[in-house]
Amino acid sequence: MDITFPVMDFSKLNGEERAATMELIKDACENWGFFELMNHGISHELMDTVERMTKEHYRNCMEQRFKEMVASKGLEAVQSEINDVDWESTLFLRHLPESNVSEIPDLEEDYRKVMKEFAVELEKLAEQLLDVLCENLGLEHGYLKKIFYGSKGPTFGTKVSNYPPCPKPDLIKGLRAHTDAGGIILLFQDDKVSGLQLLKDDQWIDVPPMKHSIVINLGDQLEVITNGKYKSVMHRVIAQTDGTRMSIASFYNPGSDAVIYPAPALLEKESEKSQVYPKYVFEDYMKLYAGLKFQAKEPRFEAMKSMESTVNLGPIATV
Repeated sequence: MDITFPVMDFSKLNGEERAATMELIKDACENWGFFELMNHGISHELMDTVERMTKEHYRNCMEQRFKEMVASKGLEAVQSEINDVDWESTLFLRHLPESNVSEIPDLEEDYRKVMKEFAVELEKLAEQLLDVLCENLGLEHGYLKKIFYGSKGPTFGTKVSNYPPCPKPDLIKGLRAHTDAGGIILLFQDDKVSGLQLLKDDQWIDVPPMKHSIVINLGDQLEVITNGKYKSVMHRVIAQTDGTRMSIASFYNPGSDAVIYPAPALLEKESEKSQVYPKYVFEDYMKLYAGLKFQAKEPRFEAMKSMESTVNLGPIATV
């Protein structure tokens, strides 16, 4: 079994290797749910600044708070596996529909500015990727962006995480196994300290840390829209005994009132395979996910299906 994690040069979409690169992305979406992009168009200088400022912010404003949380919960002395806490220090930034970056306390002005700039670049990359996915799926250009749009546009936010050294990595996960609820996720991760793993064929496989790469993974909504052709995949973070791992994950998700359902064009192509996935309003899925994040996704889809008959989904909002 080939378990080489898929890494590709995104700039090759603009040259004679376009078809081969599209094929690599298609294979990664169908068989991995994850892939890693080099030469994705975001400047290395910007990424270096984001990394430097993120690590400074953690040291200056969050490290002490994390140590206090660990002490208050007695986590350093645990003797058995902990299943209700993650060994991570996090900060959430919202960019769309409205940004909250100016309102978050303790952020240096330069850091706010840089994170806003980084978000603009990631949003562009997410939308490029959605169009690549449309092309590979045989959906009309812009279809995924339109479905995600709802009435106010997509929801886009960033989770800035640091995973400090952990004395008991066998007993406490950096982040427990889960699939991502949303659309497409773009991750800028530490290039030295590893820890991210995905589940493939019942094996946990490391997502390799690479300098200046962006790791892409697909969320539950893309599994529904593709009627299971693409899958969201379980992943987790293993805490390390040395080194703090930086992780900046940006989630390009549907708008809260976007209606999510399998693309009719894909169902037509697979006439023998009837619609397996539900139709629902994204916000309703998120309410359910909030309580069930660390459990299997299939019961979430089933629950949305059983709600389907009771929901009046009205006309689909288009751009």
